[in-house]
Amino acid sequence: MPALASHRKPRPRVRSTTPAIGFTTAALASVTLLSTQSALAAPAPKPSIEDVQKKVDGLYRQAGTATQHYDQAKEASAKQRAKVDMLLDDIAKRADKLNDARRTLGNYAAAQYRDGALAPTATFFLANDPQSFFDQTHLMNRMAANQQQAVTDFRTKQAEASKKRAEAVTSLETLTESQTRLRTSKQNVQDKLTEARTLLSKLTAEEKARLAELEQKRKDEARLKAAELAKQQAAAKAEADRKAKEAESATGAGTGTGTGTGTGSGSGSDSSATTKAEKVLAFARAQIGKPYVWGATGPSSYDCSGLTQAAWKAAGVTLPRTTWDQVEVGTRIATADLRPGDLVFFYDDISHVGIYKGDGMMIHAPKPGANVREESIYYMPIYGSVRPG
Repeated sequence: MPALASHRKPRPRVRSTTPAIGFTTAALASVTLLSTQSALAAPAPKPSIEDVQKKVDGLYRQAGTATQHYDQAKEASAKQRAKVDMLLDDIAKRADKLNDARRTLGNYAAAQYRDGALAPTATFFLANDPQSFFDQTHLMNRMAANQQQAVTDFRTKQAEASKKRAEAVTSLETLTESQTRLRTSKQNVQDKLTEARTLLSKLTAEEKARLAELEQKRKDEARLKAAELAKQQAAAKAEADRKAKEAESATGAGTGTGTGTGTGSGSGSDSSATTKAEKVLAFARAQIGKPYVWGATGPSSYDCSGLTQAAWKAAGVTLPRTTWDQVEVGTRIATADLRPGDLVFFYDDISHVGIYKGDGMMIHAPKPGANVREESIYYMPIYGSVRPG
């Protein structure tokens, strides 16, 4: 007999996932291992002292720029505050005048209410005689004209007061904007200085010593350049003196009077400029040793433009507050033609200024943490120079 066919269904083949699980586990383990290796990897290399020096110098320079923004905002805020105060005083005076005009109108209105008013025909018939009527009518016309003038004055004063109030509102808005810029600039200065101090505080004693060596090297190189400029200026002066003597010898006695007059005029002008320069330098030298404080204008501390402004004020010359405005005052001077008292500006953004004292040297308020001192003008990149006065 043939065997019966089996009716049992074949068991489905089940695929094992064990290898996949093993692969995933291995992959995760690899990722974890890589992460651990990354975490245990050597930290980023510490910046060199040269890099630290550049970073700190950059932060101080940025702080100097922010200081000029602060000075600018502070000056604008003070001017706007004065304008607002003046407008408010004016508004108060106009309010008094407006109230006076309002009282005058009130008196006219009260008088008319008390006395009433008759029609012209009734007034004519009730008058004792025609002349009396015409006199009374003339008087009433004059009173009406005075009332009309009072109304006109009131309206004029009211319009003027409204205009001044609108000006005051605008000025107050401008003042608020100036004060906001002032706070922002102040915060920017503080942030830059904090970052620089934090960076310096992380240096070891050895690193600080190395940084001091680099700073001294920079100063020495700047002084060598200053000495070279001093030689060039001395040679140029000697040549100018020689030519002047030759010109004086070449002039005869007959032309001496005319030449003497011209020379005397120029000499007087030079003498006046020299006197101012002497006063500027005398003031600047007296400030040596006082601390740099951003936003300060003296007398116990200064920022760079505060010192130059105060020094020239001692010579009777008023300079603007910021470096950006001071560079626009006076005559532009080439570095080779610098004279004592001239202002030397630094960096492309004109964020620093010093007072030239001669021989390639200047007196300036350098930066936070430093005092007013003498320094080579080549200590920083020169932007240009100006002779005020």
